[in-house]
Amino acid sequence: MNTLPVDPERLRREFPALTPEDIEAYVQVTRRILGAAPAARPRVIRESLDGGRRARESAARGEPLEAGEALLARYLDAMAKMQRKGPPEGR
Repeated sequence: MNTLPVDPERLRREFPALTPEDIEAYVQVTRRILGAAPAARPRVIRESLDGGRRARESAARGEPLEAGEALLARYLDAMAKMQRKGPPEGR
């Protein structure tokens, strides 16, 4: 699955707060979601979001995260940075 709903370069332009790690998390998790069967995608999304929340909680307690947990936490961070407050620029 190589097609993403939004090109990473466009995300970089529109959301300059995104780090390279944020973009990589977006790419990896989004490909995982889109690579699932259409009927399974809601479950994969739920599991990804829940896993990211659990990872954040673990990190807040000072617990080390495994690579997959860190990825999901970074994905949530990236998604939070992409939430607009108001209309897109130029409109």
